[in-house]
Amino acid sequence: MKKTSILGILALATLVAGRVSAQQTFPLYTGTVPDSRPSAVQETSVTLANGGVRISNVVQPNLTAFLPPAGTANGTAVIICPGGGYTRLSIDSEGYDVAKRLNEMGVTAFVLKYRLPNDQSQPDKSIAPLLDAQQALRLVRQQAAKYSLNPERIGLMGFSAGGHLAAWAGTQFAQPAGDKPGPESVRPAFLVLMYPVISFNDSLKHTGSRDNLLGKTPTPAQVRQYSNELQVTAQTPPTFLVHAQDDRTVPVNNSIVFYQACLRHGVPAEMHLYPKGGHGFGLNNKTTKDLWTDRLRNWFDANGWLTK
Repeated sequence: MKKTSILGILALATLVAGRVSAQQTFPLYTGTVPDSRPSAVQETSVTLANGGVRISNVVQPNLTAFLPPAGTANGTAVIICPGGGYTRLSIDSEGYDVAKRLNEMGVTAFVLKYRLPNDQSQPDKSIAPLLDAQQALRLVRQQAAKYSLNPERIGLMGFSAGGHLAAWAGTQFAQPAGDKPGPESVRPAFLVLMYPVISFNDSLKHTGSRDNLLGKTPTPAQVRQYSNELQVTAQTPPTFLVHAQDDRTVPVNNSIVFYQACLRHGVPAEMHLYPKGGHGFGLNNKTTKDLWTDRLRNWFDANGWLTK
């Protein structure tokens, strides 16, 4: 594995002849990043032997925009939260690659490089990821006209621990995190949860995600607050879930309990469970010819989110 500069991976924000470029990266915050403090923490990027990219120690969160081909955008946007156990971000296979597939549907995509819990750089590591997800929703809504988006059609997608973050943002938006949340709504229009970490209870938890976010000795109240299946209400956005039955990293029951909570509260939900596929399969579950992105396209279409 080799380390590379993050600037070598992310495109800088650009404007070309007065138009938004096909891909651009911009900071999540102007000025001071909330829930941050000076530290020696420095962002690192590792390129794996297979070409995959893993980012850790995020200090300056940002969004990378992926725009559909000219004339094909339908006004729907998805903010993507890559997974990595709240210790790193699988920014390519659960970020950039997925964004490009969404572009093929006419959906504008934004890959969120969110901060990972860190006691050195954050006064309260248990809220930093949520602050970033909510700010991403605000920022995309603020720039909806620039990207020709419908501000009521901006959703969140998350993989693994990123799925926990997306579900967290999708169930606890009524009281936004932080001291000065701002006027824009932080309720996603919909959720797409890919083999998500949902629950922090002892029987379903992904130990690394819970430990990284809350420490090794969370209180019962914290476990309940961060168990997203217990936070579903009738206002939770429509949800699409995908998981594999043989997932040994994040038990499939994480998706099932969230789906059941949606049923109890009358939240429209669609779930696709594969018998095999394990964890972290990204775009393609190699054990089946079925493409979950085809199922997602159908779901988007059925809800009117592919209509211009």
